[in-house]
Amino acid sequence: MKLVWSPETALKAYIDTVKSCEKFKESGVPELLSAMAAGFNTKLIVESWCYGGPIAASVGLAVAARNTGARHVCIVPDEKSRVRYIEALAEMGVSPPPEVVAGEAEAAVSRLAGLDFLVVDCKRREFARVLRVAKVSPKGAVLACKNAWQRNSRGGFRWSVVLQRGVRVVRSVFLPVGKGLDIAYIGSRSGAPLPPPPQTTASNGGTCRWIKHIDQQSGEEHLFRE
Repeated sequence: MKLVWSPETALKAYIDTVKSCEKFKESGVPELLSAMAAGFNTKLIVESWCYGGPIAASVGLAVAARNTGARHVCIVPDEKSRVRYIEALAEMGVSPPPEVVAGEAEAAVSRLAGLDFLVVDCKRREFARVLRVAKVSPKGAVLACKNAWQRNSRGGFRWSVVLQRGVRVVRSVFLPVGKGLDIAYIGSRSGAPLPPPPQTTASNGGTCRWIKHIDQQSGEEHLFRE
């Protein structure tokens, strides 16, 4: 078994998210995450959120979960964040809300086995530790770091270093979307690679042109949009 890409499901989730998030002045992160999570037909979507943070990406993940029937889990640091998260999603028409777990993100993620879509926020100091303890699905997974520009300012990040020993990164891409989105594709245990990332569409309806750069030291692939 491996993650299989469905362009039809991805497109539906993308359009649904555009409609749900039209009030936000976002730069495509919610739509992209939603399309990827739905397009790969993921069954366990995990994210983290804290009080005062933007809610648009969570709306996109909720849309993806609705399209695939996935279990959607959000980890928050405290009860105040849990209450506000549910309220914010309700204000956006997301009902019922995802499963919300209040507590330390690293411990909560370590208890979730078989996740195939994980989103971490690089503004949070524990994001690397959360990635390290993630128990990915045997069929593969997609791991995403949002606000990655902030992480890059600290230097020294490598997927191969952060993840558990034995986790195979098939491909990683850095997208200059929002405040930076770094995505890693984790291979299935059968050894079959995941398909390439979805093609995106410009606001004028045309197809975006991407320039690919491969880091010669890490082997990581970076995409830059013209």
